Amino acid sequence: MKKRNKVSAEFSMSSLTDIIFLLLIFFMLTSSMVQINMELAKSDSKTVAPTDIAVMITKDGRLTYNGRAARMKQLERLIHSDINTQNNVQNATVTIIAEVGVPWKKVNEVMTIASKLRIKAIIATQPTS
Repeated sequence: MKKRNKVSAEFSMSSLTDIIFLLLIFFMLTSSMVQINMELAKSDSKTVAPTDIAVMITKDGRLTYNGRAARMKQLERLIHSDINTQNNVQNATVTIIAEVGVPWKKVNEVMTIASKLRIKAIIATQPTS
């Protein structure tokens, strides 16, 4: 009687999935801590977009909504109420006017609000001279 020793060519995936899961958590946590501060793009485009709603953000964190002071927490409610009173809801547009030096995170918050409400958001750029 001969014993047969078969070598198994299997690979245990359980430890690999644990490592991948830990790496995923690590990158998710560290990416939320990174702040992106960048100057907004300059453009030589002569296109003028329609402006239904204007949101202006300054470097010091002040936010104005159609010329009135507002807070980021109020912004979604303000935009939603203005959109409901307009006749042209399909083509409603939020124009984001951000001063140079505004953290990109603030601009992204306004764009996220517009996306939730399913309206267009455009970023106003400085013309190149």
